[in-house]
Amino acid sequence: MTDDGLTEVPQGERGEMWVRAPNIMKGYWNKPEATKETLTEDGWLKTGDIAYVDKHGKFFIVDRKKELIKVKGIQVAPAELEALLLDHPAIADAAVISVTIKGEELPRGYLVLKEGENTSADEIQEFMKKRVSRTKRLAGGIRFVDSVPKNPSGKILRKLLREQAKAEVGDSEARAARL
Repeated sequence: MTDDGLTEVPQGERGEMWVRAPNIMKGYWNKPEATKETLTEDGWLKTGDIAYVDKHGKFFIVDRKKELIKVKGIQVAPAELEALLLDHPAIADAAVISVTIKGEELPRGYLVLKEGENTSADEIQEFMKKRVSRTKRLAGGIRFVDSVPKNPSGKILRKLLREQAKAEVGDSEARAARL
């Protein structure tokens, strides 16, 4: 596990998972720049997975590097926030993406309520406020939706949500959670 400075991180801390083995790919076909970004000169493959190793030596993948939201220099994993949101009794599904408001990258939640449930964005903000640090709050806003767009294998289609967010977000969207 490495940090952005390419330094190995201590046990229990999150970093990008790198792997090296005799059967690792040699590179991307006709894509030297992509190969250079993914493989180091000494044979390490940068997986793009954010993970940590526990005290027993077990690896836990928590998110993809390209999905991380950088809030005031802190990397926030959307999957971590989604898991917390799914602990709320009224939420059936959740997706978190990054939006830019006043030049700041902020987490924004798209939530599907369980049938018959009714809750407010403010109530969800309070729920999250009790569980996460200030930088991980949904300061980019909350939207209730009928469904979270996913591909056939169940992966969240974040690109569609980012496009939707661009159309929705104005400076008025910044939430009180940021304070």
